[in-house]
Amino acid sequence: MHLNINQLMLLCAALLLTGCYAIPDDSTTDSAQFTQPNILFIYTDDQAPWALGAAGNAQAFTPNMDKLAATGMQFPNAYTTTPVCSPSRAGLLTSRYGYELGIDDWINTHYPSMTRKEPNLGVDPSLPTWPKILQQQGYHTGLVGKWHLGELDKFHPTAQGYDEFVGFRSGGNKTKDPSLEKQGKVSQYQGLTSDILTDQAIDFIQRNRQKRFALSLHYRAPHTQWLPVAEADAAPYKELDIKLPHPDYPNLDVKKAKRFMKEYLSSVRSVDRNIGRLLEQLKALKLTKNTLIVFTSDHGYNMAHNGIWHKGNGHWLLKDVVPAREFAQKNQRPNMYDNSIKVPTIVVWPGVVEAGSKNLSTISNLDWFPTLVEIAQGQLPANAIIRGNSFLPALLDSQQRLSTEYYAAYTTLHQSKTQMRMYSDGRYKLVKDFRNNNRDEFYDLQADPDESQNLINTNQPELMRIINQFDDIIFEKMLKTKDPVLNKYFPKNIDTKGHAG
Repeated sequence: MHLNINQLMLLCAALLLTGCYAIPDDSTTDSAQFTQPNILFIYTDDQAPWALGAAGNAQAFTPNMDKLAATGMQFPNAYTTTPVCSPSRAGLLTSRYGYELGIDDWINTHYPSMTRKEPNLGVDPSLPTWPKILQQQGYHTGLVGKWHLGELDKFHPTAQGYDEFVGFRSGGNKTKDPSLEKQGKVSQYQGLTSDILTDQAIDFIQRNRQKRFALSLHYRAPHTQWLPVAEADAAPYKELDIKLPHPDYPNLDVKKAKRFMKEYLSSVRSVDRNIGRLLEQLKALKLTKNTLIVFTSDHGYNMAHNGIWHKGNGHWLLKDVVPAREFAQKNQRPNMYDNSIKVPTIVVWPGVVEAGSKNLSTISNLDWFPTLVEIAQGQLPANAIIRGNSFLPALLDSQQRLSTEYYAAYTTLHQSKTQMRMYSDGRYKLVKDFRNNNRDEFYDLQADPDESQNLINTNQPELMRIINQFDDIIFEKMLKTKDPVLNKYFPKNIDTKGHAG
C-alpha cells in the first residue's frame, strides 16, 4: 500500500487515537503546525554500520544515537551504491549512480592520482535534486558542513537547492580550527569542527523555527584524521581494552589497529555528543513533534575487518607493507565489503514512525530523493531519471519488507584502478572487477557474514548456477543504466535485451 500525504496524516491521527504510537513529552508548541514535517538530515562521514551502540557494539558509546534508535526506526540493511564520498553524496542528492554523473571516485582536485585530477568536476546544476523540490514545496533549506560535489562556483550548494550554506566545498577539513564558508566568505573558526558545525546548525534552526525548514547537517567526523576530540569524547577509551573484529588475521598490526579503533570511536562519540545538543535544542524550541530526523552516513568503514582499515578504497593494516601492483598502489585493498557499503540508518518521526522499531528492507542512498519528496508532498519531475524508490511504506510498517537485493558500483581511480560492480540478493553476493578479472569475489553471507571465504572458484554446481545468475543480473543493471563500462568491455552493438548482435 502506497499512501499519499493526506492519507498518511489521517492514518497518523487514527494511530494516535488508538495509542499505537507514543509522542515525546514536549509541551504544546506555539509554532504553526505544518502538514509536512521539518526535516533534519544528519549525515556523518565514514561511519560504519557497526559503530553504533544500538547496532549491538558494546564498545561504541553512543547514547544519543541510541536514543534516536529508541524513538525511531532502524534500517540495518541500508547501504550506499558506491563506498566512497563523492559518488555516494551525488547519489543522495540526485538519485543517480555516480557513473551516470561522471563521478566514479572521490573528487580529487589536487592529490596524487593513478589516473587524473578533477578540479573541474561536480554535479551538473541542471539536474533535479530533492532540495530543489523541497524549496518548491515551501521549505527553507540549508546545508551545514561537507559538500565534496564540486569546488567551482557553478557547483555551489546554493545552485543545487540549498538556500543557505555554511561549510566547506572540498572533501577535507581540519578536526580543529576549520576554515568554513559562510555567506560566500571563507573564515577560520576556533574550536573543534564537530562542535562548530553543530553551532551553525543550531543557529539555522533558531532563525528558521517559524518556517518549514529542511536542514542537511553533514559532519566531517569520523573521517580521518580522527583527533583531536573533546576530552569527554576520548575518556571512555583511554583504559578500554579494545576488542578487534578479526584479531587473528595473518600478520595484522594489532597494536596499530587498537589505537586506530580508539581514535575512530572517539570521533564517532564527538558526533554523538553534538546530536545530544541538537535534540535538546529541538525540545527547547518545542519543535520535536513536528521534526523528522534522519541519521545516516555516506558509506561504511572497516577497522581491522579482513585485515584492512578505511572504506571502499581500503588500506591494509598489516605489519609488513603490501607492495604496489599494476592496478593498485602499495597497501591498497579496493573492496566492496558490506562493512564498506552498508551504513547506519535511523529515521525518527514522532507520531508516525514506530518507536524502537526495525525494518529489514534493503534501502539505498538513491531512495532518499523520492522518499523525502513524497514526505514533503512534492512531485517527482516529469521525464527525470530517478533510480531510487520511496520507502515511505516501510516507515509506516516495520514489518513490510520492500526489497532484499542491493546493487553497487565503484570504479576506483586514484589509489587503485578497478571497475567493480556488485550484486547481492541478501544471501549471496557477487563482486566483479571488469578491469581485473582475477579479482572477482563471491560470498555466502549467511554462512560467512564476515566475507572471509571467497567462493568464486567453487566447483559446487548450485553455487556456480547462482554466480552465473548474478553475473546476468549485473549485466542487466549495467545495461539499464547505460554503464560506460559496457562500451569498454563489451561490443557496442548490444541490443536492449543484452545480446551482442
